[in-house]
Amino acid sequence: MNNPRRKFLKNSLLITGAIIAAPKAMGLTAKKIEVKRFSKKAKLRLSFRPYTLELKHVFTVASNSRTTTPVMLTEIEFDGIVGYGEASMPPYLGESQETVGKFLSKVDLSQFSDALDMENILQYVDTIDTYNTAAKASVDIALHDLAGKLMGQPWYHIWGYDPSKTPNTSFTIGMDTPDVVKQMTMEASPYKILKVKLGKGNDKEMIESVRAITNKPLYVDINQGWKDKQYALDMAHWLKEQGVLFVEQPMPKESVDDIAWLTANSPLPIIADEAVQRLSDLVKMREAYTGVNIKLMKCTGMREAHKMVEFAKAYNMKIMIGCMTETSCAVSAAAHLSPVADFADLDGPLLIKNDVFDGMKITDGKVTLSDRPGIGITKINDHQ
Repeated sequence: MNNPRRKFLKNSLLITGAIIAAPKAMGLTAKKIEVKRFSKKAKLRLSFRPYTLELKHVFTVASNSRTTTPVMLTEIEFDGIVGYGEASMPPYLGESQETVGKFLSKVDLSQFSDALDMENILQYVDTIDTYNTAAKASVDIALHDLAGKLMGQPWYHIWGYDPSKTPNTSFTIGMDTPDVVKQMTMEASPYKILKVKLGKGNDKEMIESVRAITNKPLYVDINQGWKDKQYALDMAHWLKEQGVLFVEQPMPKESVDDIAWLTANSPLPIIADEAVQRLSDLVKMREAYTGVNIKLMKCTGMREAHKMVEFAKAYNMKIMIGCMTETSCAVSAAAHLSPVADFADLDGPLLIKNDVFDGMKITDGKVTLSDRPGIGITKINDHQ
């Protein structure tokens, strides 16, 4: 290891430590916040229930296809005020409703009497188990929603972000036959950017099917589907000619050297997804990628996502705020970070038929934040 590399690692650790130790110094603004008065006897109470999201179309990526996604809906009640959260469990995270329920059963929030003691509460939740990132995110999101309601402010105000600076979101086109891909592309006409799933050997056919319908800018997500770095580089050059803006997770996350080579030679930015889940991963991988796709389900929620945003900004990395297949609860929570993102892929609620919340909107393709306090959502339905 050369001296510059040692210097980078040392600086990375120092910055990471500063981020973890001083989140309030990083995020809170001078805006006056009046906290709702509450009973001194009030305690935090967590409840949760399983729910299944029904997709509008079969969703196919390089590794699997599915028509549903299991989630867990959470609530944290404090002195009559309720914060809402969610855990979404796509296959690659390795979580299920059973594992999330088991984890949440271990969470005892009654030991805390101050709902705004967020750092200590979420550190406690994080130490209960090593993994379970989506389960932890469901508590984090509900706590942020609750805290924002107690302060009477949406989180973009608390963090000091300008809601007018939100980006356009992409709309995801999953892998399918050319005719179905063309149909999905036509249905995506309200959105200004499309994200196309690749990585199963029909990459050019997929792009050509989309291009038969529209010339909109494209993102591509390979979901680790490419195995050869030269093929990946050749495709990056071809994709640039097709109007693609970046390539997301082109190769297996373990192929760090090949990905670093690709990043150094690619005409398009290379964005990490599966390879970077938490802040510690970003510290290790920031030289191998141009940017990072930050998702609440991967990183345990809004608290750590905010720290990852600050770290990525410090190293001039491209920032994408993404989501899994989620309701408007988790997606609205993530959307509060979008004003400082270069890219957004916040189409989760658009892909499902049975949302149970009203929250952030997509207006003429642009992420539009609610001015309601907390994460800005209300319940609209209850199917169970």
